[in-house]
Amino acid sequence: MPPILYFFALCNLVIGSGAFVLGGILQPVSTSLGISVAAAGQAMTAYALATAILAPTLIILTSKWPRKRTIQLALALFTGGCAVCALAPSLGVLLMGRMLMGAGAMFTATASALAVSMVPPALRGRALSITFLGMSVSYAVGIPIGAWLGFEYGWRVPIWLSAGTSLAALISVHWLVPGNMASAGTGFSGFRAAAAQPAVLRVWLRTLLYFVAIFSVFAYIGPVLQALNPLSSGELSMTLGVFGLAGVAGTLRDRKSVV
Repeated sequence: MPPILYFFALCNLVIGSGAFVLGGILQPVSTSLGISVAAAGQAMTAYALATAILAPTLIILTSKWPRKRTIQLALALFTGGCAVCALAPSLGVLLMGRMLMGAGAMFTATASALAVSMVPPALRGRALSITFLGMSVSYAVGIPIGAWLGFEYGWRVPIWLSAGTSLAALISVHWLVPGNMASAGTGFSGFRAAAAQPAVLRVWLRTLLYFVAIFSVFAYIGPVLQALNPLSSGELSMTLGVFGLAGVAGTLRDRKSVV
């Protein structure tokens, strides 16, 4: 497997951790901003909508760009969004930052397209599983640690940590991602052609259901767990880690099945 795939996995670890960590710390967010937990949960919705609308649009608009430049744009948007969230004095600013982060999630799709273009068809499933492994690990490591930091030291701390690690990934692209990397381009016409194929629509529907399930569970995971059984910050972190380990186990199993 190309070594660059493991760098993509690390970037997905950063993105997954930053995207979902708020789900575990909505209570301190709501207290800090003077809003309800339900209102704070809209930050998860803002990220989901941006990922579903802005990220694909940006991928199409940058289809003629060198892939290295597209990756840099994605990580720059995610880093900037994290910084806006960490500085947010109100819900409105927090939502704006989350939308920037969602736009930066175009990285995951871009990296996936590059992953399958760098290996023979028989190894594409394995290449994708490596690339997405970072996302699964974020549920087991990044989110639990972020939740613990958020309760112990303030909710802005894990967001700043996400901003810092994302910035480090952005800087690393300069040395680790070759400038001549290329994958099949796309466009609005190609999107319409793909949407006309029933097989493609079925895959899109399954993907939609997958992410609806993820956001439905993690949007209010912290408050729900606390309501069912009050937990300390350490206990909440460990509980979230169990959720994440299940995801990692599933990803590793899928990887073995395509070897």
